[in-house]
Parts: sequence; structure tokens; C-alpha cells
Amino acid sequence: MAKFLIGFMGSGKTTLAKAWSKDAIDMDDYLEQKYRRPIYDYFDQGEEDLLRQRESEILQELLATDQIIATGGGIVEKAINRELFKQAEAVIFLRLDFEALYERLKQDSMANRPLFLSLKKEDLFHLFLKRQSLYEEVATLIIEVGSRTPSELIKILLLSE
Repeated sequence: MAKFLIGFMGSGKTTLAKAWSKDAIDMDDYLEQKYRRPIYDYFDQGEEDLLRQRESEILQELLATDQIIATGGGIVEKAINRELFKQAEAVIFLRLDFEALYERLKQDSMANRPLFLSLKKEDLFHLFLKRQSLYEEVATLIIEVGSRTPSELIKILLLSE
């Protein structure tokens, strides 16, 4: 069964997944390739609901794999996804405090995060708070990221298996 990394944007899901397994899947990349449409386009066109529906379809598809999967930060917002996560081998919440996340996002060279680019810091903080309890609800393991490197986080993951 699949192992999922969840958490707010900037928490390091993709970086950790790729460090953990060369075959790791980034759900955002997978979704963009499958539907031949960039994530930011859903937000630009006011089609976030369609994006979330497609995330659910992909989550269902990837559950049966043996992959390490980095999810999008908003995947926990749909109740169906939270139910689907109960079928996963592991759902690992990478937790980081808001100020640290915000600084990471400001320095992120990708700069292709529609919600970060479109929301004021205060609104982003409210979204962060809303999602925290949803991440905790589905997590089988919570890891405090802090200033740990990906290799330090992988050691923690391997010890928890």
C-alpha cells in the first residue's frame, strides 16, 4: 500500500518524497501530466472544485500502489479524501509552524503556488489553521519538520516503520 506525505504547502513533502524514494510520485506533477493542465490554471479559471475532484480520482488510483506519494496541500479539504486516506499504509503529516512555512514560501524559487501568490499573509494563516486539524485527523504519523534535513527526516521515518 501507498505511503502519503501530507502537509501545508512549503512543508517539504516533495523534497522528502524524492529523497526517500527515487520512484516517488508528486501528485501535483502527476495530475498536471495526466490532464495536461498546470495546477495554477485551475485557480486562474476559478475551477478549484474540478482540481479537487481530480485529486480525489488520483488519490483513489494511487492508493493501491507501493509508492511514496507527496500530495497537494489542499487534498485534505474534501471529506472523501480523508476517508480514502484511512485505506493507506501510512499518512505522514509534515508539520511546520506557520512563520517557518511562510519564510520558506517567500524564498521558494518555484514561485508557482497560486494560493500563496493570491492570498494575503493573514488569509494564508487562516487557511493554514483550517487545514491543521484535517491533517491531524488523517495522519498515522506526525513529524515536526523544524530545521531538520530530508536525510534526518528519513531516519525518523525508517525508525517509525
